Amino acid sequence: MADIVQQRLEDRIPALEQLERVGLFTSKEVKSMLKRSTALEYKLHRTVQSKDDFITYIQYEINVLELIKKRRARIGYHFKREEIEYPIIHRINHVFRRATTKWKEDVQLWLSQVAFNKKWGTKTQLSKVLSSMLAIHPDKPALWIMAAKCEMEDRNSSESARHLFLRALRFHPENKKVYQEYFRMELMHAEKLRKQQQELEEAKIDVGEYNFSPEILSGKLAEVVYRDAAQKIKGAEFILSLLQIAAIFDFTKELQDTILQELQSQYVDDCMMWDFMAKRELDAAGAPELQSAKGRASDTDRREERCCVVYEEALKSLNTEAMWTCYVTFCLERYKRKTNVSELKEKRKERLLRVLQSAHDAKLLQESFYKNWLKVLLSSGDTVSATQIAITATQCFSQSVEMWSFSLQTLVQLESTEAGHLFQEALKHVNPKVESLPLWQLQADWCMTSQRPEDTETFFQKGLLSLVPAVSSAMKEKYLEWSYKTGGYKRARKTFTSLHEHRPFTKAFFMKMIEIEKEQETPKISNLRDYYERALREFGSSDEDLWMDYIKEELGRHGNPENCGKLHWRAVKTLEGESVEHFTTQYTLLQTGHV
Repeated sequence: MADIVQQRLEDRIPALEQLERVGLFTSKEVKSMLKRSTALEYKLHRTVQSKDDFITYIQYEINVLELIKKRRARIGYHFKREEIEYPIIHRINHVFRRATTKWKEDVQLWLSQVAFNKKWGTKTQLSKVLSSMLAIHPDKPALWIMAAKCEMEDRNSSESARHLFLRALRFHPENKKVYQEYFRMELMHAEKLRKQQQELEEAKIDVGEYNFSPEILSGKLAEVVYRDAAQKIKGAEFILSLLQIAAIFDFTKELQDTILQELQSQYVDDCMMWDFMAKRELDAAGAPELQSAKGRASDTDRREERCCVVYEEALKSLNTEAMWTCYVTFCLERYKRKTNVSELKEKRKERLLRVLQSAHDAKLLQESFYKNWLKVLLSSGDTVSATQIAITATQCFSQSVEMWSFSLQTLVQLESTEAGHLFQEALKHVNPKVESLPLWQLQADWCMTSQRPEDTETFFQKGLLSLVPAVSSAMKEKYLEWSYKTGGYKRARKTFTSLHEHRPFTKAFFMKMIEIEKEQETPKISNLRDYYERALREFGSSDEDLWMDYIKEELGRHGNPENCGKLHWRAVKTLEGESVEHFTTQYTLLQTGHV
């Protein structure tokens, strides 16, 4: 091992001497680098090798390269790169090779070597690294795409990129992303050739027998990729993604028309195709540039109506939820667009409401759109329709807690008399153990603000008896809060006393009573201690903050600081796991005045 390390260190000496000779490093710095390199080299030759040692070595060498680069810029010396930088770059790649050979499965290690070679412009080495990486990881499409892009962009080799994409398709014959990037690459290649031809023509340079192929210039290679992809991967969404890529390039009108025609003929039963065709009407040639805001708004309205005509045509043959979703989504997006012309905004609202109603009548309106529907009706002040839709939505989605919650919130906001009945219906339909808590909480808030005290009392008593622990404990909090608001401290204390032995509890239940006690003109420390002790009985083994709050209370105006030591001792004995360490840290900070 020592011989190998010594040989590697001797190989460094010419580069180190050059660094000192040309003034980039001092003699002291060179010696320090040699010492550091020796230590790193020995680590790489241990019996048990560590990946971290290889990474540390590589990072050190990269830092040296970066430092040399900065020193060169500072003194303006740009010579002898072959004798200084190249040996370091070669050494880094050698260490990378050793690391990737030992840890082949570590993709990040491969990518780090690729990034290094791209940054330092070692194109030949980059190609070798990519080839080795793909031989080990042919199952990862993203790596094939990255490698092809490197060949295209960094090495300016479209032929190598094409070769990589074709190899990638052997391993991943139905991968959408590979086909999309291959298609894009062929179009970029054609665009590059077109620019080269244009530059040569402008410069009037005679290229002799070399001619640019008209087929390649017009994107025929990309069309071949498209046809192969269209045969293997079905679906309008994928074909549309290729069409959108083609639309980026200004020479692909013929190719776009071909894709569009085949899209329309082969995917009549795909809502994505109809959605695309409808939205194209927004970009269709219309009236000349209009100066007035009303004129532009009128033209926009006509375009949107043409879109709706396409959607309506689609629904004649494709009356599905997915198709209605596309239609409603389009109308909703247009409604949300800002405009200063009130007529256009009103038409968009009418169009959206009409389509929502039609989709609902067809029983094909998604749940999420009912919320949008209610918001539009509420914003326009149509409380009658909003009430009706809120009730209807709960009938259509009687198992959905989200739908019940939103509809009930709407009815409560509108002060509808139907709210009470629907609260009872909601609890009948949803899963009581998993999903009923939000409905109980919502009804509790409604009862506390809108119902008679005796009705609210009845509701809370029912909630306290719930067999669902989450509901029962949540109702205790609400009941205590309501008791204090309606009957003051005495009633809150009575409620707490009646409940403090009826599990389950939440910490918030006890903290609420502590808060109520503190709000009194002369809070009783004995009561506060009782509340804290009861809370600690339930949560003392895991909640270090509760202990800290109790200690702070004893340090307060009404407490007894002598009790803090006893509380600290009890906390350390009671808390479990990491809570003990957290408590100790907080207590120490409190003692030193940092909390």
